[in-house]
Amino acid sequence: MKDSLRKYVGNIDFIDLKVIDIIGRVRHVILPGDRLTDELFEEGVGFDASNFGYSSIENSDMIMLPDPDTAFEDPFFERKTLSFFCDVLRTEDRKPFEHYPRNVLRATLEKLKSIGAADAMLGPELEFHIFEGMSYRVSENQAYFKVDVAEGFWNSGEFSNANVVERKMGYHRCPPADAMANFRNEAVMIMNSIGIPVKYHHHEVSSAQHEIEFRFQNALNSADSIILARYILQNLASRYNLKVTFMPKPLFEEAGNGMHIHQYLVDGTGKNLFAGDIYCGLGEMALQYTSGILKHSLTGALLAFTNPSTNSYRRLVPGFEAPICAVFAKGNRSAAVRIPGYVKDKHKARIEFRTIDASCNPYYGIAAMLLAGVDGVKQKLDHKELGFGPIETNIYNMNDEYRNKIRFFPSSLEESLRGLKEDNEFLKPGFPDELIRQWILVKEEEARYVNSVPSPAEYQLYFDL
Repeated sequence: MKDSLRKYVGNIDFIDLKVIDIIGRVRHVILPGDRLTDELFEEGVGFDASNFGYSSIENSDMIMLPDPDTAFEDPFFERKTLSFFCDVLRTEDRKPFEHYPRNVLRATLEKLKSIGAADAMLGPELEFHIFEGMSYRVSENQAYFKVDVAEGFWNSGEFSNANVVERKMGYHRCPPADAMANFRNEAVMIMNSIGIPVKYHHHEVSSAQHEIEFRFQNALNSADSIILARYILQNLASRYNLKVTFMPKPLFEEAGNGMHIHQYLVDGTGKNLFAGDIYCGLGEMALQYTSGILKHSLTGALLAFTNPSTNSYRRLVPGFEAPICAVFAKGNRSAAVRIPGYVKDKHKARIEFRTIDASCNPYYGIAAMLLAGVDGVKQKLDHKELGFGPIETNIYNMNDEYRNKIRFFPSSLEESLRGLKEDNEFLKPGFPDELIRQWILVKEEEARYVNSVPSPAEYQLYFDL
């Protein structure tokens, strides 16, 4: 046990062990506080992993081992509770289970060494919606959802004390229009108290849409922070009888929720390996890395992990600054990869991948993104030869002849999964073959289910034919 944890011995009521399933949800088990011993960190706790999606029933016994570096006092339990993220080991040899999300990301970080990098520094932007009411139903004779919030522009005709945020007029609004500012303040205070470094937060474009942006952390800590931020926001919302969703497209014809990730690679001394003087403060490695991300997004293989829900492709449609085209540029928000134009310090040179969303398992999504970039560096991909830009003009303002040269990403989960079946060598050895097969099976079943349910839009279009 780490010395920093000994102060909790005899001073906590419970220990909460958090494990990540294949989709990216948190599962947990609670132990009495007197289990906080050296033995816990040496032996761990056995569990059945078959319900977590990444292990078969016949080989489901695993060991969860708390990571002492992730300890924090969980504010959402009534009794004093010390919480940990866990790593997962195989029972037969106590080696890391290769499919477990945190282990996949660790294996990916080892592959960074092949291009001279020691780690990746990531700054995610987490977008989400806050609703005051939510209901849905899928049955043989009904299929609907309904969400509501007082600030919703659809409530503008109602006589009330609510401050309605008109359609697409929410960006950086101040109170009283930004009615959830205090909620976000409280969430950020909790995040800061447990070590999640927040840069800032604000109201986003859509009614009920919000964003919290994080400061840079290394890759593993960043993925942990995404999981914890979702956990904090959803639990805090429950206290106030609110609902938080990170769905990429919860509202029709409104801005969707992405999880843009600012990123750069560093060597063992912390030196920024993306810095250079080829384009906007970026060097050759950064541009090759960017080309790898765009190349494997075009096939769909990367999107199968970064945008792995059917709802992801409701967001990835033209007309909403949607990052759906395989180009990069400075400040161009229609490009999949944006080079922040406000960054002038070469030590902070970076790219921003805008296509990824928070329906992903962040460990898998980040790992796949890094591996795509690494492949671009190893293959010495040339962004000019591949036609990736830079494109400084918004694609929707281009003439048809030029726009027709732009290549677009897959428009459905099924298409991305087909791409993953053909284009997956770049993911190895971080993603074992069996994990890729299992991921495809899980996601194909999701797509099959969604596609089998008649939608209200289909009734609107076809009922009277």
